[in-house]
Amino acid sequence: MQLQLNWQKCQGEVWCKLNFVNLVHPHFENLEGVCVVWHGGATPAAVFVGKGMIREKITQYRADARIQKFAELGLFATWTSVQPQSQAGIEAFLINNLKPIVQDLLPPAEQIQVNLPW
Repeated sequence: MQLQLNWQKCQGEVWCKLNFVNLVHPHFENLEGVCVVWHGGATPAAVFVGKGMIREKITQYRADARIQKFAELGLFATWTSVQPQSQAGIEAFLINNLKPIVQDLLPPAEQIQVNLPW
């Protein structure tokens, strides 16, 4: 059984540009979950998958040179609210399926199947 997540888009129902998301917006207050970053080059690809407090994660991604080296291709982000006990399993599933270019070494977690953002 697949868990259905509500992947966020920005105003106008367009994918959010990573470096321009308004992180002071009240939407991000205590928002915890998983986040996917990708580039929109000729062959779009996942760049990073992470979990935790979304405002903090996006702030980190904006400062991470491994991620920002794809900025010229256009960096996008989407996120969804997820309970803390499910985050590692969802993150593991997303990494396994999206195969992001950049990834930190993570402890093993039992995958939780979810709908992909796109």
